[in-house]
Amino acid sequence: MASRAHEVHDGLTGRSDIDDAAVVAARAFQTDPFFEHLAPPSMLRARGLALYMRAALKNAGPKGRILSVLAEGRICGVALWVGPGGYPPPARNQVAQLVGMVHAFAPRPQMAPKAYRYVRAIEKAHPHEPMWYLQVLATDPEHQRRGVGAALLAPVLADCDEQGLPAYLETQKFDNLAYYRQHGFALEQTLKPVPGGPSLWTMVRQPRT
Repeated sequence: MASRAHEVHDGLTGRSDIDDAAVVAARAFQTDPFFEHLAPPSMLRARGLALYMRAALKNAGPKGRILSVLAEGRICGVALWVGPGGYPPPARNQVAQLVGMVHAFAPRPQMAPKAYRYVRAIEKAHPHEPMWYLQVLATDPEHQRRGVGAALLAPVLADCDEQGLPAYLETQKFDNLAYYRQHGFALEQTLKPVPGGPSLWTMVRQPRT
């Protein structure tokens, strides 16, 4: 269950909120195996992640739903959900996300083919039936293990149960499998888009009645 100590806010109100949320997501994904693989230098990875996350949050499409949790008036956790029928987003949003990815990894253009293979694997594995898609779940490292992630999951998982819809996600971090299992997700597929690169796991949570 989500901690009662955390108030969840629906939506981001302006550019500064998007920038703050992107920085939080970048900090949370700094040790993600996929991004470590694409950009080993930590400073380059931090910059690239902030650009990538900003593009993802800003261009989620009309069915994107961003939830945030604040601590001392600042964003400390963010989730990007995409509602049923919202993935993939409209073409203009896809192009904007792609541009963001290009800018993020421009200093290491040799990694572009590997990044593209991961993107294609994600697209191919993505289910076609109506569902809620958890595209990003991020908690600032200073606030992890305090129930922030659970608070960001709870509202949409409750909607899934009410609407009779599954929830779906991908993760590149093995330790996350146990965490998401605690919230009702089950392993669906293990993908290896790039030989020698990190694995990618897909998970599905069926609605509870």
